[in-house]
Amino acid sequence: MDIGKIGIWMSYRRFGIERAGEAAKLAEGLGFGAWWLGSSPRVDDVRPILEATSTLVAATGILNVWSNEPADVGAADAAVRRDYPGRFMLGIGIGHPEATSDYRRPLTTMRTFLDGLDAAPAPPPVADRCLAALGPKMLDLAGERTAGTHPYFVPVEHTRGARERLGAGKLVAPELACVVDTDVVRARAVARDYAKLYLGLRNYTKTLRDVGFTDDDLAGGGSDRLIDAVIPQGSAEQLAEVVHAHLEAGADHVCVQPLGEDGIPRASWTALAKALI
Repeated sequence: MDIGKIGIWMSYRRFGIERAGEAAKLAEGLGFGAWWLGSSPRVDDVRPILEATSTLVAATGILNVWSNEPADVGAADAAVRRDYPGRFMLGIGIGHPEATSDYRRPLTTMRTFLDGLDAAPAPPPVADRCLAALGPKMLDLAGERTAGTHPYFVPVEHTRGARERLGAGKLVAPELACVVDTDVVRARAVARDYAKLYLGLRNYTKTLRDVGFTDDDLAGGGSDRLIDAVIPQGSAEQLAEVVHAHLEAGADHVCVQPLGEDGIPRASWTALAKALI
């Protein structure tokens, strides 16, 4: 499967599933290799993307193990692969303890979920599935049982560490939220507003501490240093430099998530595609 070096990360929330085909055609036309669909999608949620395009890869970014049964996922995965061969990546994640009352033993739960997938009549291919792995043990599991990792809300330092942990030949495909806007005050306000949710989730804050950020960086909505590292802002050309930094640190693929534009982010996607593709 060829997902290219540059993709997009986007849920349907900003424009509605009824416009998914329109957005997918735009993304494919601009040259993005993959659309990572956010907001804890189910497998069949990617079908509008695939139906509207001919080459764009659709990926779940990510399917939550707590709200899906492995047998159901395996069956849906097999059906999508039958209908759209070579164009679906199954991204799987454990979610967050703050969001799931049943959250417990994440590594054991993920291993059990993967065992269930492998027991399906047509298991999702190892090369076409990945984990939203942040910490070292989950990264190890991703390397053992899947193509690699699709981490979210991480700086370049995490990408470098993930590559070192996984070694060569494994997928490292970070999401990169960004703001295409050269007004520093306005752009940073958009970035900081977006960061509020994630700075309240311990999986992310632990990861940020592990790569060198301090409690002071995490306090008060995030220091400028932290916000700028995780959610860069600026012109498309300036943001392209951050994407290339992830690629140079070991990423195979970076999926950009431009913030601050209502509806389908046509202007942001177009500017980023021009700078990156």
